[in-house]
Amino acid sequence: MSDMMNSKNSNETETSKVKKKVSFHTLGCRLNFSETGSISQGFADRGYEIVDFGEPSDVTFINTCTVTDSADSTCRNLIRKAYKASPEGRIVVAGCYAQMDAPRISKMTGVDLVLGTTEKYKVFEYLEEDEADAIHIDKSADFYGAATSVSEGHTRAFLKIQDGCNYVCSFCIIPFARGRSKAISVDQALKEAQSIVDAGFKEIILTGVNIGEYETTSGEKLTDLVKAVLNIDGLERLRLSSVEPNTITDELLEVLKSSPKFLDHFHIPLQSGNDEILTAMKRKYRVDDYKKVIDKIIKFFPEAGIGADVICGFPGETEEQFMDTYNLMRDLPLTHFHVFPYSKRKNTVASRMEDHIQHPQKKARVKSLIALGEAKLRMFSEDQVGTQSEVLFERRNKKGLWEGYTTNFVRVNVDSSEDLKNQVRTVYINSFENNRLQADLLQ
Repeated sequence: MSDMMNSKNSNETETSKVKKKVSFHTLGCRLNFSETGSISQGFADRGYEIVDFGEPSDVTFINTCTVTDSADSTCRNLIRKAYKASPEGRIVVAGCYAQMDAPRISKMTGVDLVLGTTEKYKVFEYLEEDEADAIHIDKSADFYGAATSVSEGHTRAFLKIQDGCNYVCSFCIIPFARGRSKAISVDQALKEAQSIVDAGFKEIILTGVNIGEYETTSGEKLTDLVKAVLNIDGLERLRLSSVEPNTITDELLEVLKSSPKFLDHFHIPLQSGNDEILTAMKRKYRVDDYKKVIDKIIKFFPEAGIGADVICGFPGETEEQFMDTYNLMRDLPLTHFHVFPYSKRKNTVASRMEDHIQHPQKKARVKSLIALGEAKLRMFSEDQVGTQSEVLFERRNKKGLWEGYTTNFVRVNVDSSEDLKNQVRTVYINSFENNRLQADLLQ
């Protein structure tokens, strides 16, 4: 009898030690990834085991995007997948899509919590309430900091320095989802960045919805924030996420150029290469302004990789206007294309415009720009054969090769028996094969 009791007590002890499991899926921008990082760390701090999305889990957290219809549809598919994997688990749907369409999401099978763009940081409170199908949407102007966490296993860390947007681009729903611009202080950003470096990260990407508006929002200079972060001991690499072209200044470029830690990689949204379309989009620059910004970047960083967002099939866009975009992107030293078909977003100015482009036409334009982008990235990559670069290695791929990115954001493969994860190493790029740079380590 005593043995049986001891066995029972042992089993109960083992059961009590079983950790709850949580899985995550993040859609959309780098800002979303930084926010998921902070939230995942919160779960880890509370004793949860983080498992891959699609595995059985007690909680599934989906951080959503609503920039296109496709993003909304993907989110709904992810909810179905999460419920199939964990029908007894709790599903939390949070972020921009949740903010904009909470009632629809809450009616989906398996959804327990729908949390808006600020309420998602209170997920632990709401989970404790054990309230089914609860919707929590707030229009708060508070700033919630966020950064990639060690618990996610990434090697590059996103640090959120700004959120929301005061611009009113006619196609964009983000100001409705995230509210007006808000920002972190320089001192707080420095503390967050130091914590990231202390956790072992070697590269930080400063991110936000519109980080170029940092000074207008915070009253402090973006250049002061960047200088402070660049001076952190132990930080080896710094990048900026997307920066609006009208907010790129000589002073910012000079500060970036002054430090070897800043990497020659930029993301400068374009959206259209035609002034009439840019006007209809309510963008704050014109084609000549954009050209000057790109020229200026290349003068400071001659080997820079430069990414650009572009929208195909904006209402009323003619074939000639589309070709203006195509030709501009062909001629400028842009290397990474992010191409989207125009997507009608409820309550935006563009959604009420006439002459909406048919889907097949938008699809054809997207396809042609993607092909151009692939060709330009291939040429950019081939130009780097025979050169050296510093690479931060991230993982082994399925072929057993280590993968990482050059300073100007081109993926590199290296064959090595060493454990290169989270190491910055100098490589010699010897070839371009199978759409990847191949390189050797230099000792």
